Amino acid sequence: MTRWVQRKPADALKEHYATRPTEHPEWDTYQKLTEAAGIPQAEADDAWQLLLGGIDSQGALNAEAAARTGDRQKQREIRATNTWYQEFVKLMTKHLEIKTPTMALWAGGIEVNDYAHAKGHTPLARTRIGSVLNVLELHPDWKLTGPMWSILSKAFVSLATGPVHIFVRAYDPDSILIRLEVPELRLVQRLNPNVQMIWHPLYTGPDGRTLEISEDFRLVGNAEYDKRDTCVRVLFQYLRLFHDGSNAKAAPAHKSMEQLLAANGHKDGV
Repeated sequence: MTRWVQRKPADALKEHYATRPTEHPEWDTYQKLTEAAGIPQAEADDAWQLLLGGIDSQGALNAEAAARTGDRQKQREIRATNTWYQEFVKLMTKHLEIKTPTMALWAGGIEVNDYAHAKGHTPLARTRIGSVLNVLELHPDWKLTGPMWSILSKAFVSLATGPVHIFVRAYDPDSILIRLEVPELRLVQRLNPNVQMIWHPLYTGPDGRTLEISEDFRLVGNAEYDKRDTCVRVLFQYLRLFHDGSNAKAAPAHKSMEQLLAANGHKDGV
């Protein structure tokens, strides 16, 4: 996406700007992006203050989480109690509406987000507010901004009213998709049987072209599965049997698979 302003040095983003919101290096870009997305100026201004307040207060929450428990999930829950971020998401919920009949979730790199959108589905990053946040560089420390994305992702998934297409190029049980979005989607399913999960395993060739993996391990234009386990099995089997070690495009997915299998006591992918 085209940038409208010249970036300030990265060191400038080490500040939080909560008390000087219009001095943040991304302020001008944010204004132009929210205007282009159709977000009213008053709402955008309030949201900006909430975002910066969230960044400013997240460090203390992270420290509290580390001090209170060694359990990673409980730490995440504490970090997600950032009231600034929660209020930001409440304010922006109406700008999480999808632009297509179906919602998309994904894992395995930002290219998967683009692939899902090209297939006719709307991922979070293609909603009005998602398209803004996906461009901005709010702060270089993910530990300060990550909880905001977790809260936003959960709110996005809660809006599902029909089939949700889930695209997986690399499988990580600790990803936002698996540990947060899918469990939230299952809660939504209990209330609305129209919400279905449609899984798509993906593989990117050395030419950069992404295709889906059929159950007989062919790369095709569309391969849908109604169960996560089937999707992951097909993905892992394809990576084990057909991945070309010289294909850098799929190397992260292959490495992720090997690490997960090794962690579960499997040697050499067996």
